[in-house]
Amino acid sequence: MPLSAAPQLVIFDCDGVLVDSEPITNQILVDNLARYGLQVSLADCMTLFVGGTMRGVETRARELGADLPKDWIDEIYGDIYARLRQGLPSVRGIEAVLDRLEAADIPYCVASNGSEEKMEITLGATGLARRFEGSRFSAHTLGVAKPDPRLFLIAAEKMGGDAAHAAVIEDSPTGAKAAARAHIPCFGYAEHDDGARLAAEGAYVFHDMADLPALLRLP
Repeated sequence: MPLSAAPQLVIFDCDGVLVDSEPITNQILVDNLARYGLQVSLADCMTLFVGGTMRGVETRARELGADLPKDWIDEIYGDIYARLRQGLPSVRGIEAVLDRLEAADIPYCVASNGSEEKMEITLGATGLARRFEGSRFSAHTLGVAKPDPRLFLIAAEKMGGDAAHAAVIEDSPTGAKAAARAHIPCFGYAEHDDGARLAAEGAYVFHDMADLPALLRLP
């Protein structure tokens, strides 16, 4: 077991950990990039882009041959936000995890490379928004994005916790790398694959949210 005692703070990623948005947003990305000459499968899109920033997606897509317009980021966010507003599910089992954290009086927050607007949409659509009022940290707002460890370190500081006694829940290698650089234990949620890329970044891989309370040593 990677923890000897329950953490004093749990930092969640948003997409793919709290809300089941990754397949939806990546399919939109696949369809959009195809219009600009770049054909990628959904699986390849998730491997290439999950966990990064949209600016990073734009740069990589251009390198791969996509002829993107100057306002592409505004366009893709418009497409994604419109779809997400139609609704999406929360990650299966996450509500029970949050219930256990609250029962144990352990604070938690979300730290995401996504924007405040996107988190408001996705957390709102799943009914999780109320649980993260005042505890959302966006790379867009703070000016630091994973794999930079400062996103997690700032989140821990603002939550009044010690990063040395926190835990991070991630689903992307980029986020796991940020946690490793911040010297925070990372639990890598791999619902759709074996989690090898998460493990390569030092994450302790698990495949079912029902297993997380025990991994976190929650009472």
